[in-house]
Formats: sequence, C-alpha cells, structure tokens
Amino acid sequence: MPILDIEIVMRDGETLPPGFAKLMAKRAGDVLHSAPGNTWVKVRQISPDCYAENDNGASDAPAPVFVSILKGKMPPVDELEREIIALTNATAELCHRPADNVHFIYLPEGKGRIAFGGKLLKR
Repeated sequence: MPILDIEIVMRDGETLPPGFAKLMAKRAGDVLHSAPGNTWVKVRQISPDCYAENDNGASDAPAPVFVSILKGKMPPVDELEREIIALTNATAELCHRPADNVHFIYLPEGKGRIAFGGKLLKR
C-alpha cells in the first residue's frame, strides 16, 4: 500500500514525460516489491513562483523534487537505505534531475492509523 506524493518544482517551459505518474508507480512498485495496483502515486507540479530557497540566487540550478512516502510498515534500516537509493535514482531519472535534487520524506508507518475504504490497516 505504499503511497508516494510527489511534488516537482518546475522551471519555466519544463514538462514532465508523458505518463510520468504511471511510469513512477511502476518503478516504485518494482523497488518496493508491491503487487500490481498496490503502489499509488500522486503528482503535483509546483510553479517556479511558488518555490524559493533563502539567500540562493542560483535560478538556473536544477529544481528539487520532494517525495513523501507512506508505508504500512517501515522496513529495517539496511533495507530502507537500499530502498531510498533505488527510489531516488528512479525518480531522478524520470524527472531528468540529479539525484542530489530528489528528497524523500518518510511518514510515520500507516499500520493502525489509516483506513482504506473504511477498513483500518492492521498489518
């Protein structure tokens, strides 16, 4: 049940590849070893006017990508580190950004606190 919420800061004139969300869901599902239909991806494009960094005048630098990820249960740290590298590289490749510009935020595990279709996630 991983859910990836991807926010991409776009530069003027920049576009995402056709079918980006579907491609990302496939790649993330492969990395996370989830069954078909069990990895969900939501994508939001952020205009250049809606993003800034303090005291950073480098407007030509690659724009960041922020990915929040919700999983039912967190894996052990060594597995999590491998997962982060694979997801970062996949996201960077599909967004045409350096991996250094892709940032993941793992949300607290969803088990016992989220529900799908009125059913609490228990495992």
